[in-house]
Amino acid sequence: MQDIVFRSEVDGNDYQRAGEASRHTKSALKRLGLPPEIIRRVGVCMYEGEINMVIHADGGTATLTVGIDKIVIELKDHGPGIPDIDLAMQEGWSTANTEAQTLGFGAGMGLPNMKRSSDEFKIDTVVGEGTTVTMTIYIK
Repeated sequence: MQDIVFRSEVDGNDYQRAGEASRHTKSALKRLGLPPEIIRRVGVCMYEGEINMVIHADGGTATLTVGIDKIVIELKDHGPGIPDIDLAMQEGWSTANTEAQTLGFGAGMGLPNMKRSSDEFKIDTVVGEGTTVTMTIYIK
C-alpha cells in the first residue's frame, strides 16, 4: 500500500474555521476504515495543533501521512517560535490572548494533550521563525 497524504492550510486568527482540518481528517480516516481509537487520537492531535496555529501563529500547514502501520502528523506554523518548550509543555500554561480565552480557547492543554495522544512527539522550534510539531501514532 502506498502512503496516503492529506494536507490542509490553517489560517491564523480565523476562529470561525478553527477545527475544520481536523474534522475533515477524521472523516477521511473513517472512510479508510481505521479503528475508532486511532481516529480519536489523530483527531485530538490535529485539533489541538490546529488551534495552536490559529491562536499563536499566523497559520500554517497540517500534513497527515497514513501508512500501513502508522500515521505521521506534521504541523508547521509561521509563528513566533516557542522560547521555552519545557514551560509550554506544562499543563495550564498559556500565552493565549484575551480574545482566544474569551472564545474558550487557550487553556494551556494543547501541547500536553498532543503528547499524550501520540506515540512519538517532537517539537522543532526557532524563535522568530516558527515551530514544527511532528507526531506519530502507530496502527496496531
